[in-house]
Amino acid sequence: MKREYTATTYILQQQQTLLLFHKKFNKWLPPGGHVEQDETPPQAAKREVKEETGLEIEFILQENVWIDYPHATSIERPYFCLLENIAAHQEKAAHQHIDFIFLAKPLSSPLSLPANCEWFDLKKALKLPPQEIFQDTLDVLKKILGD
Repeated sequence: MKREYTATTYILQQQQTLLLFHKKFNKWLPPGGHVEQDETPPQAAKREVKEETGLEIEFILQENVWIDYPHATSIERPYFCLLENIAAHQEKAAHQHIDFIFLAKPLSSPLSLPANCEWFDLKKALKLPPQEIFQDTLDVLKKILGD
């Protein structure tokens, strides 16, 4: 099965996270998308957040060791990774995403967010109908926003 690399970011602010309504899945998801050629997952995560929300972000770091030498430099480590099964859609065959999932906080706030974006606290997210949010997204929200 074909596998593609993706990067996703949960943006945290005041016990809330920013989700966007994804038209293809008809679900609320954190911003994210494919890692482009010659791009690292953290670069892709920042680019996707900027493209989808207009926000500049700073990752919440959880590094064990940080290396910075001419021959080897650390990059931001994801909070966790997922192997996601993506169903066939139109001309694209079923495939998998290897998703690097980051936590971040906003550095800027645009004058207005796109219409498909909303801030969710855990209570609001738990009130969503099951068909509007993946269970794994809810599981992550429970962990990062607290029960």
